[in-house]
Amino acid sequence: MVDMSVMLSGVRLDNPVIPASGTFGYGMEFAELYDINCLGTFSFKGTTRDPRFGNPTPRIAETASGMLNAVGLQNPGVEAVIARELPRLREIFHKPVMANVSGFSIDDYAHTCAVLDREEQVGWLEVNISCPNVHGGGMAFGSSPEAAAEVTRAVKAVTTKPVYMKLSPNVTDIAAVARACEEAGADGVSLINTLLAMRIDLKTKKPLLANGTGGLSGPAVLPVAVRMVYQVYEAVRIPIIGMGGVSSAEDVIEMMLAGAAAVEVGAANLADPFVCRDIIADLPRVMEKYGINSLTEIIGGAHHG
Repeated sequence: MVDMSVMLSGVRLDNPVIPASGTFGYGMEFAELYDINCLGTFSFKGTTRDPRFGNPTPRIAETASGMLNAVGLQNPGVEAVIARELPRLREIFHKPVMANVSGFSIDDYAHTCAVLDREEQVGWLEVNISCPNVHGGGMAFGSSPEAAAEVTRAVKAVTTKPVYMKLSPNVTDIAAVARACEEAGADGVSLINTLLAMRIDLKTKKPLLANGTGGLSGPAVLPVAVRMVYQVYEAVRIPIIGMGGVSSAEDVIEMMLAGAAAVEVGAANLADPFVCRDIIADLPRVMEKYGINSLTEIIGGAHHG
């Protein structure tokens, strides 16, 4: 019998599969399709201090081996999430959940994290300093080690739960950003967010997205994500949540060999709402195929071969 369990900052997960923020909402729609308690956990929709309508439409476009999105952090704001979404979530999901937080200033991040930190069901805070689809926030904080460290320190000063900083791939040296977060007190890092990208409509001769640029996700980014997880594992000693183009049990194993302690699944949820359930069901077969008895034992395995 294989052991799929992993530990994430002292919390045991039945398996390492985590639907990524922005692709799973607050779990309600997916819970109508299958029992989402089979998941390790999930990262709920990116939440900001104040409500956000998001970017103008069109804000999603298909592309080869992936998709572009410029949703722009649409969400009802943290107070509404606590008042409406979390009580409903408690009825359908009986494990700690990951709260994904974004902001447009240091104070924004600190306030939203402090409020969510008080919620019993929140097990971890995933702090998004990497969103490429909003102006004046998000990626601006993840684009330099100094800014990333500043957010990390501010959030850690007002929270008690594990803080994972979600990093941008749109930087020269992601390992340097990860090291800065670790030195500032981060309990872990999540990577990668989407790659800044654009498509142009040949008929209108304008970008397909109203925002102009968006974030590329899907299978096309998997090799980039694996490379960055590998590099960050060499640079830090805190846990890594790997993501970017994951859509199969084999991809999960590859991410863990690169150094991920757990693995998020993003765009694949939008193409197939059952994909996380099916990856979890398929993991024992793939583990047995490659002679893996325990997933914990393979974390970073590619560095030791």
